[in-house]
Amino acid sequence: MELTKLFALIGKVQNYAWGGFDFIPNLLGKENENKPEAEYWMGAHTNAPSTILTPDGEVSLNTYIDSDKVEKLGSKIAADFGKLPFLFKVLDVHEMLSIQVHPTKKNAEIGFKLENEKGIPLNAFNRNYKDDNHKPEIMVALSDFWLLHGFLPKTQLKEVLATVPEFSSLISVFETGGYKELYKKVMELSNEECNTLLSPLIDRIVPLYLEGKLEKFSPDYWAAKSAVSSTNSGIIDKGIFSVYFFNIVQANKGEAVFQDAGVPHSYLEGQIVELMANSDNVLRGGLTPKHIDVPELLKHVGFTETHPEILHGELQSDGLERIYKTVAPDFELSKIEIKKTDSYKSVSKTAVILIVVEGEIEISEGITCLKLEKGSSAFLEANSKYQIRTNKKAIIYKATAP
Repeated sequence: MELTKLFALIGKVQNYAWGGFDFIPNLLGKENENKPEAEYWMGAHTNAPSTILTPDGEVSLNTYIDSDKVEKLGSKIAADFGKLPFLFKVLDVHEMLSIQVHPTKKNAEIGFKLENEKGIPLNAFNRNYKDDNHKPEIMVALSDFWLLHGFLPKTQLKEVLATVPEFSSLISVFETGGYKELYKKVMELSNEECNTLLSPLIDRIVPLYLEGKLEKFSPDYWAAKSAVSSTNSGIIDKGIFSVYFFNIVQANKGEAVFQDAGVPHSYLEGQIVELMANSDNVLRGGLTPKHIDVPELLKHVGFTETHPEILHGELQSDGLERIYKTVAPDFELSKIEIKKTDSYKSVSKTAVILIVVEGEIEISEGITCLKLEKGSSAFLEANSKYQIRTNKKAIIYKATAP
């Protein structure tokens, strides 16, 4: 009897405060539970593993993979990683995310070990390292999407410091100490010092924001939005400095941005699919009610200028699949667009997770055939020979390892 390698997959919704109320419920075809739905996780991370529908019933994906890693993942991925190496997500960013950075693999292993030795529970509020893995990540916009990505080039940052009156005292710090001393200076300010420095700025830009006079390409817009939406009465968030010091990037639908370890960033607004190494390690520095650890953040930030690169993906020879290639060995993200006359065919080298974001499809592998509507997902084992068709047109995002 031929065993199936193709399964319907059910992910997990994460109800973080910054999420929206409509996009993910609409995508998944369900009612909102009257709380923000920020992320939809598809993968085998221990914090929120997906389930797959097998002939024997629902099974946790990580349990299923652990039953035979070589069979499910392929021999190379099983040997190199020992687990599903990626975590696939859909994000709906309604409020700005935390200013954050991700550690390298080596530093994640060190931090995870140290926090374990200190006896800090994995679910503790003040836990920085949830696992021992790095977290490079790529995002592809599902809508007009805004983010902060790395430090401004030197000339641009100098111009910001010179033209924003409240930052004039920081010019000499940047000239003598560069990015590191500038960022360290503002992130280590006391709440009182931060309020004194930023209050005139906030008082000046908030009225303009409320009157609709600020553009999203201006840091004033995001700084004012942060101040207006803040629930931390009497304390101005230090994350506002990052809004002025980092690149503001707009990604149009279908465009991608890759963020490696050490690149400070923040998602500002919009919806994306995101693929990352199988990790939940985030070091935060502001714009969040979650745990902030400035000293730990500063240890891992790469203090260099960043020139943002918008990735458009490489269209494959079939004319259907567009692969967004990165240097990360853990994952590969692609977008598949098909219409009624198309048939997408592939053989998976390792495990694959698919999600339909527009339309509906029929996917077949061996004797197994699944019909997937918008918002539905599937899991394919390594060495699956599969085919995808649609009655009209469909857009699918595919996560695998290179």
